[in-house]
Amino acid sequence: MIRVCEQHDMETIFIIINDAAAAYENAIPNDCYHTPYMSLEELKSEVNDGVLFWGYESEGELLGVMGIQDKGDVALIRHAYVRTKRRGEGIGGQLLRSIVSQTDKTILIGTWEAAAWAISFYEREGFRVVTSEDKELLLRKYWKVSTRQIETSVVLCNNVYIT
Repeated sequence: MIRVCEQHDMETIFIIINDAAAAYENAIPNDCYHTPYMSLEELKSEVNDGVLFWGYESEGELLGVMGIQDKGDVALIRHAYVRTKRRGEGIGGQLLRSIVSQTDKTILIGTWEAAAWAISFYEREGFRVVTSEDKELLLRKYWKVSTRQIETSVVLCNNVYIT
């Protein structure tokens, strides 16, 4: 079942994000990876900044999460993670398709350039990597990320996006 995550899910969301983000440890630049990958305070800050988390739940256990953030003319997919032990079961795809079906807006997704598995997942779901020039403009306009993260990330889009 896919459902909106509630305040009482915050600790579980935190656990899922940090469990799944371990995959980045040897893939992204060392100066961008830290443990925990996202602190509970950062997670709460993201929610306070408008990220609405949806979760995939089975037998009472939250197995994956994905956030969406409305940015006016576009929506951002934020913090998409599935528990390591449950990857490859289609949970991420179900979450993404559910969220995409809820908006007519162009959807943008930012991820690490070295995370080939994530990029491949989004491409299988119909998203396309934008040009380097558009990536930089989009990351600066819609995200709050460091220059280093801009240098080492990609942005994917589900529509033709003209900056």
